[in-house]
Amino acid sequence: MRAALVGIDFGAGDFEASIEELSLLARSAGAEPITTITGKRSAPDAALFVGSGKADEIGHACADDKLDIVIFNHALSPAQQRNLEKRLQVRVLDRTSLILDIFAQRAQSHEGKLQVELAQLQHLSTRLIRGWTHLERQKGGIGLRGPGETQLETDRRLIGERVKMLRTRLAKLRKQHETQRRSRGRTGTFSVSLVGYTNAGKSTLFNALTKAGVYVANQLFATLDTTSRRVYLNEEAGSVVMSDTVGFVRELPHQLVAAFRATLEETIRADLLLHVVDASSPVRNEQIEQVNAVLHEIGADHIPQILVWNKIDAAAHEPAVERDQDGRIGRVFLSARTGAGLDLLRDAISEAALSAPKENPEQQDQRFTPFPEEDGFPVPTPLSRAGSE
Repeated sequence: MRAALVGIDFGAGDFEASIEELSLLARSAGAEPITTITGKRSAPDAALFVGSGKADEIGHACADDKLDIVIFNHALSPAQQRNLEKRLQVRVLDRTSLILDIFAQRAQSHEGKLQVELAQLQHLSTRLIRGWTHLERQKGGIGLRGPGETQLETDRRLIGERVKMLRTRLAKLRKQHETQRRSRGRTGTFSVSLVGYTNAGKSTLFNALTKAGVYVANQLFATLDTTSRRVYLNEEAGSVVMSDTVGFVRELPHQLVAAFRATLEETIRADLLLHVVDASSPVRNEQIEQVNAVLHEIGADHIPQILVWNKIDAAAHEPAVERDQDGRIGRVFLSARTGAGLDLLRDAISEAALSAPKENPEQQDQRFTPFPEEDGFPVPTPLSRAGSE
């Protein structure tokens, strides 16, 4: 599918890195970026987001290059998306819809598919009018006198019923996770979660430590489903439970944060977070800030964290351990691909496990605050955006 990428610079953050990430997202979804159109504005246009002149430029590019789709590096309102499609005569996607589509392609487990569908339906429910503008009137006429409900209302009602059913299923799965976590708590098992920006190498590191064989690919959001494995460290620390989780990205759609709460709770309840960083990325500091912003929003910013600088083979670093002023390990430099520095990370995890205070499952429950809900729908909390982004 031939695509045009559109990004507008509003003067906040690393614009070039954001456009490059959009290109990776588009390729991960199966699109082929043909052209990139950029511009500068002080604020979005209310009707077209980009303004009429830039919209004409995009339209000419679509006609000249025979493009199938236009992907915006921003969140569009339903009205803006509808107006753009009418003007450009091609399908228009915003960043949120693109990420949701990637998640729909990647989800493998039953739980993952349920979570993605829930997020998609929540996003769709605000945009139903796009597909039913010709059916907004009450049904009428010979053979068409209906129950007094518009097609749009019917569709919204059906989506609401489907959302309610999905949330019931996910609640059952959440209880199963609760049982598993309580079991680990009773046995005193130390839990570790890998977190980090998407494509930082979390799954490669997870496989290197656990030999789990989790799917690895040089693409965004290759991993969606949480995988947990028991890892033996040494005689002193014994075994820990390690979990590989979904990667974060700037402006992660709110629907996904809410829908993937069962997955994210594995992170929230961990005893230690291994924050995996792509040491070779020129925007690694901004990515660290983005991940920390998401961790703050989901209530996991209080959990002890070790920065794992991965891909040192591509960043001219040597395996090493850095400690803070209190003597605690702050950073570990390694390469999950070559195995260099993995022994240092195992020792760091062992040290954290041995020094961690022991707490029972009830204490863990007290430190956990679930996502708020309202009328059966998760209420997404807006994600903080790092100032440098």
